[in-house]
Parts: sequence; C-alpha cells; structure tokens
Amino acid sequence: MKKRSATLALPLFDYGDRLVCGVDEAGRGPLAGPVYAAAVILDPDRPIDGLRDSKKLSAERRDELAAQIRACAIAWSVAQCSEAEIDQINILQASMLAMRRAIEGLAVTPTLALIDGNRCPVIDIPSEAVVGGDDLIPAISAASILAKTARDAALQELHQQYPLYGFDQHKGYPTAMHLERLALHGVSPVHRRSYAPVRAALERAIRADAATIPDQDQ
Repeated sequence: MKKRSATLALPLFDYGDRLVCGVDEAGRGPLAGPVYAAAVILDPDRPIDGLRDSKKLSAERRDELAAQIRACAIAWSVAQCSEAEIDQINILQASMLAMRRAIEGLAVTPTLALIDGNRCPVIDIPSEAVVGGDDLIPAISAASILAKTARDAALQELHQQYPLYGFDQHKGYPTAMHLERLALHGVSPVHRRSYAPVRAALERAIRADAATIPDQDQ
C-alpha cells in the first residue's frame, strides 16, 4: 500500500490502463447512526462538473451532484457499518469495513482503488491512500458526495423514529443541541455506546437508577 499526499487533481485514468475507483467514508465523528462509505468509477466520456469534497458543498448542491453521479458513473456503490458494529470493532475498523463493502458492491470490478485518507482497507485489488483526496481526485470527490448524502438521508429517517434527538438537524454529530437532548432523554438504540459522551450518559442513567432503589436496611 502506497500513501500519496496529492497536490493536483488526478485524471481518472492517471494509472495507465487500470480502471480506478474512488472511495470515501462519511460519519466517523457522530455519536449516533451508521458510518457510510461509497465507491465510484467515473466515466471519462460523461464528465461531471463541480465535483469536490462534499463538506465544501451545500446540501442542495450535494443532492444535485449525487443524482448526476448515479446517472453518469460507470459503477457506484454505497455501504455502511451499523452502530453495533462500530461499538464492537471501533470506528476506524468499521470505516475500513464499510469501504471494503462499498468496493465489493461495485457492479464493475476496478483494478485500483484510490482511498481518501492515510490508510486503506484490506481488499483484493491494489489500493492507494491519498491524503486530501476528497478535494483533489474527482472519483474520490464523487464517493464523498454519495457517502455523505446517503448518510444524511439515513439520519432523516432516524429522526422520524427518534424525533426527540433532532437527528435531522445535527445528523448525529456532538453539537450542543445533541448533547443537551442526550442528557435530557438518555441514550437511544442508535447511539454509539463506545463513544465517550454516550458512555457518560449511560453512566448517569445507571447512577440515577441506583439512587432510586430503596435501601433494604431501612
């Protein structure tokens, strides 16, 4: 596995005759919900203008580009790891697993995967980690957009199930609002119990329950 700190956007087929897919994840930092990943093989005959790091785009623009990516790409795939998996194997390994699932879900098998960040998942094809790739390599930018829009849509659905937490607004990230709702309403089934603020909320709930138990010696 090589690591590259890219400084210029790379053409889709900058690696000779190899078929390249870009890969990125979304949702490592939130306290709730799955982590998502996407893999995209762009079509050089159907270019998409405006691809860049999804975090630098408005929600409306991300949705527009996501529709174009799904329509124009040679292949694309979105995958996830659940909250339970995150708690079991940790968020780094869950992110790697979601990326692997996204790559394996492609209808066309790439011969090289370009991964945003400084490490690569364990996969059966050659891979290269590209630091800052989500704003430098169009295929990774496309993956960033698909992963982000898929996760945002999932959090909108979680808001319908658990409206008290405001998932539609903060998307699970540890904002002041989210932390306040977590303290007020306790931990939901979709919170990541291995994350410190969630663990703290669970411990507060345990202490509160213990305080309500009558003293048997009285």
